[in-house]
Amino acid sequence: MSPENRNLILAMAVSMAILVLWQSFFVEPQMQLERAGQQPLQDTHSDETPRVAQQKNDEQLQIQTQERPLEDVQRITISAPLLEGSITSRGARIDDLMLTNYRVTLSERSENVRLFSRVSSETPYFSEFGWVSQVEGQPMPSGKTIWKVLDSELTPQTPVKLRWDNGNGLIFLRTITINDDYLIEIEDTIRSNLDTSVSLNPYGLVRRTGTPSTQGMWILHEGLLGVFDATLKEWTYSKLQENNREGLNHASEEAGGWVGITDKYWLAAIIPNQSETVNFSMRALSGSEDRYQADFLGEAITVPGGGEVSWSGYLFAGAKKVDLLDKYEEELGVNHFDLAIDFGWFYFLTKPFFYAITYFNSLLGNFGLAIIAFTIIVRLVLFPLANKSYRSMGKMRELAPKIQVLRENAGDDKAKMNQEMMALYKKEKVNPAAGCLPILLQIPVFFALYKVLYVSIEMRHAPFYGWILDLSAIDPTSIFNLFGLLPYSVDFLPAFLSIGLWPVLMGITMFLQMRLNPPPPDPIQAKIFQYMPIFFTFLLATFPAGLVIYWTWNNLLSIIQQWWIMRSMGEKKLSTTGGDSGT
Repeated sequence: MSPENRNLILAMAVSMAILVLWQSFFVEPQMQLERAGQQPLQDTHSDETPRVAQQKNDEQLQIQTQERPLEDVQRITISAPLLEGSITSRGARIDDLMLTNYRVTLSERSENVRLFSRVSSETPYFSEFGWVSQVEGQPMPSGKTIWKVLDSELTPQTPVKLRWDNGNGLIFLRTITINDDYLIEIEDTIRSNLDTSVSLNPYGLVRRTGTPSTQGMWILHEGLLGVFDATLKEWTYSKLQENNREGLNHASEEAGGWVGITDKYWLAAIIPNQSETVNFSMRALSGSEDRYQADFLGEAITVPGGGEVSWSGYLFAGAKKVDLLDKYEEELGVNHFDLAIDFGWFYFLTKPFFYAITYFNSLLGNFGLAIIAFTIIVRLVLFPLANKSYRSMGKMRELAPKIQVLRENAGDDKAKMNQEMMALYKKEKVNPAAGCLPILLQIPVFFALYKVLYVSIEMRHAPFYGWILDLSAIDPTSIFNLFGLLPYSVDFLPAFLSIGLWPVLMGITMFLQMRLNPPPPDPIQAKIFQYMPIFFTFLLATFPAGLVIYWTWNNLLSIIQQWWIMRSMGEKKLSTTGGDSGT
């Protein structure tokens, strides 16, 4: 096999491994290792106190009748800049939340995104905070408790207060506050009229009924997740079902952490007191319905006889905006809260890329222009390496006739052919693999940018110019109806056949770029390179429009750079030839 073939096969194998087989080689083995490491945690609880409390917690938290409870209790209205909804006084459950700044589709008539659904609905989705006790005969507030509502509306300016008397010497006072974003704080004060102290454990949960429709993409996690002991743990709905609903039950060794349920753009996460070491759980509950729950059980708190204690926790329920998650990570000390956004294995590239693009957007006022500006920066960073590569390819173009002569002289003696070619490369100081290096370096950049466009809510419904109304979605036009000129829809076509105008432009620029490269001397290589623009046109037709714009603009910059280098090398050669003829 010739060196060119080896280099080509190596480059394409690496590219396809990263773009197509990433999950098989990296994600799945890592998840298996995590699951293997999680199982012993369920069997190594040496402290009986949290184990008993957890059992009591399970008994309380998993109670749910098959029939939905009637709306026969008072509700508290939620009216905040970004959230609207209500809280039921039964269990003080936050079970009705709508995001006022986001719609389901681009249409102005589209409904707002609904995050939580009432307990009385067909698919309840809610958050609940309560207490469990290790003392017999002390009723605790749970999902069945009817709280006395002291205020009727929750706003950023007006917290609401609730009260519940357990009838056996303990009074629970709850204050719920909400800020201008998506953070809700739960503060409980327990007053004791007893002569002796009582030990209680706080808990928080997020529960979802019904398995939601997910993107089904291996690059995106949707399901249950949390960070504790400085480690991200993730469970998909399907994995919980495959594991007979058994998920993770983890007693933290370090203080703090968080747990919740995530969609592509939305998050419901409960955050305990970050100074406590708590027990986290993620699992599917038993029953005739699919029910998924992420919860925590806090450290035991002692309420002294005749005294009172206070405890507070948080619920984040809203859009996964990077600046908000970073803000709460700093303000509340929530470790790795930004990992709720699936930035993936290229986190060290993806998040800086996100910051760079949002910075350019703040300057230019359009995310599409920001992507183009970001492309220029990437090209400038890689300019020295690309320059060296393109000069090497220019020399390879000049050596093409000599290589062809070597092939003809060597005949079927491949060993002799390879030996003479390597000697020629060494003599001319040419590295045949240099042309592959910029492509290989572009792959992690491409993948990281793909993640930014795919998972960042800031890119959702972000328009460009013309027909691109959402940079995070595929180009809506299609070559099969002449990009909208013919009066019929092609929505029935699969995504890879519905080739839009931007993917076509990308394919054209890729074809022109490859025409500037030296022609492969090997006929197999020539055939492969001939069809690569067509292959990538179909491939990128399924990618977000913003990514296709990046790739197209990157090709244009490459064409300009290659043309300039070829011209400078040609002028230098002419200058050298003219000097020789005059001597």
